[in-house]
Amino acid sequence: MIRQQTDTFILLGLLCFVAAAQTDIAVGSWGIYLPMLAGFILSQWPALTFNIIKHRLTPRQYNPAWFIAFCLLLPLTLVFFISVLPFGGNRDAYVTITVFTICLQLFFFINTWWQEHTATRKRWWKISFEKGALITLALLSVTFATMAVSSMGNPEYHKFGILLLGFEFDIVKVFLNFDTWLAIALQFMFMYGCGYLIFWLNSRILVSKILKERGMLIYCLAGLASVAIFYPIVGQLLAWLPLNKLLGGIFSYNPFKDENAYSFLALLVVSLPVILALQWYAQNNRIVSLEKEKTQAELDMLKQQINPHFFFNTLNNLYALSLHKSDQTPDVILQLSDLMRYVIYKGQEATVPLKEEVQYLEDYIRLQEIRLKHRLKLRFEQHLEGKDLAIAPLLLIVFVENAFKHGIEPLEEEAYLHLYLRADEKGLIFICENPAGEATEGQEGIGLQNLRKRLALLYPGKHKMVAGRENHTFKAELHLDWS
Repeated sequence: MIRQQTDTFILLGLLCFVAAAQTDIAVGSWGIYLPMLAGFILSQWPALTFNIIKHRLTPRQYNPAWFIAFCLLLPLTLVFFISVLPFGGNRDAYVTITVFTICLQLFFFINTWWQEHTATRKRWWKISFEKGALITLALLSVTFATMAVSSMGNPEYHKFGILLLGFEFDIVKVFLNFDTWLAIALQFMFMYGCGYLIFWLNSRILVSKILKERGMLIYCLAGLASVAIFYPIVGQLLAWLPLNKLLGGIFSYNPFKDENAYSFLALLVVSLPVILALQWYAQNNRIVSLEKEKTQAELDMLKQQINPHFFFNTLNNLYALSLHKSDQTPDVILQLSDLMRYVIYKGQEATVPLKEEVQYLEDYIRLQEIRLKHRLKLRFEQHLEGKDLAIAPLLLIVFVENAFKHGIEPLEEEAYLHLYLRADEKGLIFICENPAGEATEGQEGIGLQNLRKRLALLYPGKHKMVAGRENHTFKAELHLDWS
């Protein structure tokens, strides 16, 4: 639920931010902020509503709903609000928040598309946290160096030989004083590099090696030892930087000042929860990956258990016909070939069109009817509502196989098989009724047991399967929810 409504939460945060910014311009108070926020929420109700319900929409419903929300209702709502109900604030604010909302929604769409199209590819472009931190520090160094060179010679920031960093960006001055800019940028990188070195020491050695292997007490002692050993060295290196003198001595020229030790220790303490969070995230990803591999391996094993079972049953049918030298033998062989082709090729796919699965059931039933000694009263009621309905392959056939093996074949008299299938874009209901044989009185067979395991892997929390005797009838019922 939280993951599905993240986009709604981000959009609400955008509304709050713009309302707060507008309130600040107007010498803010809660009396201004709350009415303005209420107006923003009401004016953006189509976008908020769409983000709340979009996870419940089917692929066919998604695009029309998006068009109605952002191309029809949102512009109409904007026109209504800026002309009739401003709810505080000016009209430009409502236009601005609507533009921001549309841009944010486009970002959500592009991000979702990108994730879906790169899920199965190797993400060579993916940047680790450490690389991202180094890139960020480099960008900060370049930015501050640009501000420093741009502020030089300006009496407001540069006097008495001491430079204050003003929010100035003079590219021409940077170009004319490129050597100075480069020297300052490298010194900023060195300063930030010292802080990153502390993070690296804590991440790669203190936490990964000492905390995990020796415990918290030894970790604390090792951290204090690291502070004692390195803080004078780092303090001396920073004090020697020419930039330190230019900025007015931001680092003490006495490397043994206790402030240096406190700063070193503070970086260790602050970086600890970040490091633990990153390591937990990496470990959790490994666990999820292993669970997916285990699930796929179990699913493949269950498929291999089911497919040979069907194959051997069908060969028995063919053997019985060959003993009687039936003229139907060639047709049966052809039908068997088609069925096995479906099992081998379609059975390896994640999903198949529901209509193909139904056709497979019908072909299987015709094949079984050929070898039955008695007449089969078959009723297969179908209600398929939707064009793109899909299902995991070889699920429904288990019920039919079970019906023939345990209920229909043992009978010496006329038997029946009643099938009911209803499916739409929300889910599926499949019911199979057949005579209850003696084998159905005890424990479920391997087919139904494996089916339960497959359903747990394929549709976790979105399926319900009930099977059992009702008087002289064995009834199996399956409900799938794929909405």
